[in-house]
Amino acid sequence: MLSLTVHGILGLVVICLIVRSNLDAFRRPASGPFFTPVELLLVVVAVVSVGVGWYFNVRFVTENTDGWLTNPFVGDGSWAQYMDLIFDNPASGSAAGDFSIANVIVLPLALYLGRGQGINRLWLYFVATLFLSFSFGWAFYLVSVARLRRLAVSDPGPSVVP
Repeated sequence: MLSLTVHGILGLVVICLIVRSNLDAFRRPASGPFFTPVELLLVVVAVVSVGVGWYFNVRFVTENTDGWLTNPFVGDGSWAQYMDLIFDNPASGSAAGDFSIANVIVLPLALYLGRGQGINRLWLYFVATLFLSFSFGWAFYLVSVARLRRLAVSDPGPSVVP
C-alpha cells in the first residue's frame, strides 16, 4: 500500500506541475463560467477514471500482499505481478495491449503534434497517465486545449508561449 500512496502523491504533484506550467489555460475567464459543459464533462471523466482505476489497484494490492511495506517491483502485489496478470487471458490481454500501444505511442505523438497549442511541458500529461490513469491524461490534455482556445477567443489575456 505504501507504493500506491507514493503513486497517488506523485499524481497530485504532476497535476500541480501541469496547472502551474499552464496558468493561462487555468485562469478565470473575464466572462462566462470557469468551465464550459464540455470542459466540466472532461474533468468529471478524468476524476471518475482515476477512481475506477484506483478501486481496482487497491483491490489488487490488498488481495495480493500481506501489508504496507511490500516490494513494489517484485513478488506478490508488485508491478511485475501486475504486468503478468494484465495479459493473463485473451480479454485482459486485448485491453492491456490496446492501452499500452495508445499510451506509449499514440499519446506522445498526439502531444508532439499538439505542441503548437500553447501548452507548456506537454510531457507532464504523459507522466499523469502513469500515476493517475490513461483516461485522466487524455481528458486533462483536452481540457487544457479547450480552455486555451476558449480563453484566446473570448479574452486574449496574457500571451501564450508555445
